[in-house]
Formats: sequence, structure tokens, C-alpha cells
Amino acid sequence: MVKLILEGKQEFKGRERRGAQDPVNSALNYGYGMLYTNIWGAIVLAGLDPFAGFMHVDRPGKPSLVLDLIEEFRQQVVDRVVIAMLQKGTEIEVKEGKLTDKTRKTLIGKFKDRLEATESFDGRKLAIKSIIQRQARRIASFLRGEGKYKAFIGKW
Repeated sequence: MVKLILEGKQEFKGRERRGAQDPVNSALNYGYGMLYTNIWGAIVLAGLDPFAGFMHVDRPGKPSLVLDLIEEFRQQVVDRVVIAMLQKGTEIEVKEGKLTDKTRKTLIGKFKDRLEATESFDGRKLAIKSIIQRQARRIASFLRGEGKYKAFIGKW
């Protein structure tokens, strides 16, 4: 889908995770790393074990719960930022296989702005960073048997 959205704006052959050399994958990977850190913090603040997940297989050293919760926010935060940058003509520069300092600074700024952006959640407008924290707390409540868990689905 990303390939179709970016057609004519930026070449994108497909998703590449580790060791990505192209601009789009490099930006996505960098953004996911920033989101990963935010999700980890929300999980720890909710009193949960980052390594005890549901969807991702428990493996030594893999924070499965972080990987589970990040799925709800990957497209809403990172994909949306990277695609918007390219759609608006912001160049994502890679030098020697890494994002340039200028591109990283731009990406960080837009990532932070997106975390501050509001979305509808439980009948209110909340910053996405607050929704992330609430979702981590909801997982904790669910595990204590105090309610149901419903994934966050934002609007594009």
C-alpha cells in the first residue's frame, strides 16, 4: 500500500527492516525506534512487564508486550509522519546508508508533533501520547480482570 501511495514521489520497493539503505525504510525504521521507546515507557509506567506479550512469541531478550502494543500506533504515528513528509515534498536524505542529521532532526520534530496531535478516544480529544499511556493502563486493568481491552483504531 505504501508503494502505491508514494508512487511518483519516492521509489519504494517494499519493506526492509534491518540494515535498510533506502530513504523510506530508513525513516520508517528510525521512527519505529522512537515509537518503541515511548511504548516501552508507557508499559513500565503501567506496572507491566515489557517482555510478557500476547501476540508476539516470548523469546529471550524480546520485549513482546512492547511489540504487541506498538502495532496499534505504528501506522498512526510513524507511517503517517513519513508518508506526509514525502507527500509534502520533504526530502528524506540518506548518506552512507544512514539518515542525515538534517533528516533525523526533521523526523524527530514531526514525530513529536504527531505524539502531541489529538485523536478521538473514549468520546474525548486526547493527545496520542496520552492514548498510548491509557492503552498500557487498560492492558494492566484487563490482566487484573477489571475490564475488557479494546485496541485503539485511529482515523487516517
